[in-house]
Amino acid sequence: MTSVSRLDQVLESIEDLSVDEQETLIDLIRHRLAERRRDAIAANIAQAQVEYQAGKVFRGTVTQIMDELSK
Repeated sequence: MTSVSRLDQVLESIEDLSVDEQETLIDLIRHRLAERRRDAIAANIAQAQVEYQAGKVFRGTVTQIMDELSK
């Protein structure tokens, strides 16, 4: 089944919900998306910490960083 037809099915199912249920669903989806974003940010921070501890992070002034990027 294609993702478009799955989306159509989901939308049709949502249409069958009451307005209160639809609002609750929206709140739940927003909450879950926020959790996913927090998890992704936490994973990025953990990766950055590993790279920093391994000495893979370039530190310097703006000029030094720009010089390094232009190499």
